[in-house]
Amino acid sequence: MRHAVKGRKLKRTSSHKKALLTNLATALFRHKKIKTTVAKAKEARTFVEKLITKARRGDIPARRYVARFIKDRDVLKELFNEIVLKVGDRPGGYTRVVKLGSRKGDGADLAILELVDYNEGVAKVTKKEETESKVVEDKKESVQTKSETKDELAQTSISDQVNEKNESDELNSKSAQEQISSDTNEKSN
Repeated sequence: MRHAVKGRKLKRTSSHKKALLTNLATALFRHKKIKTTVAKAKEARTFVEKLITKARRGDIPARRYVARFIKDRDVLKELFNEIVLKVGDRPGGYTRVVKLGSRKGDGADLAILELVDYNEGVAKVTKKEETESKVVEDKKESVQTKSETKDELAQTSISDQVNEKNESDELNSKSAQEQISSDTNEKSN
């Protein structure tokens, strides 16, 4: 019996489990989101959270401690330069486990392990949210069509005004020409 023994064995030896957790942590820091089984995700979550907490200190001993587990230098730089800055003053809870369901081949429960500050999560959209988003989209479309019709009306009214002005100018010019011609006719008589 395993009384008071923390953690999961994951059916591996201790060295194999350590290698698995370091690989999962490296992949998580590199890609910000990984897909694995629920048991591995929960075990990796505790491992990763301890590494991020240690990395938040930012001094040389902390960097050396984290470098014992994260062998990739680019990922290590990204952890200390970007991830720790984005975590900020968050008091833990840097990761999220989202369950996905069973794998088709062997029926294992799958989950996504992701960094909270980088991803919005894989949440199922409820029917209420879908209807609200449809209503918002319909309102946007109606506003756009109203604005388009207002623009069209404004353009037609402007073109009507221009046409009326042109017609009045033509009439004025014709009346002026007729007056000039009548004046010339009177002078000639």
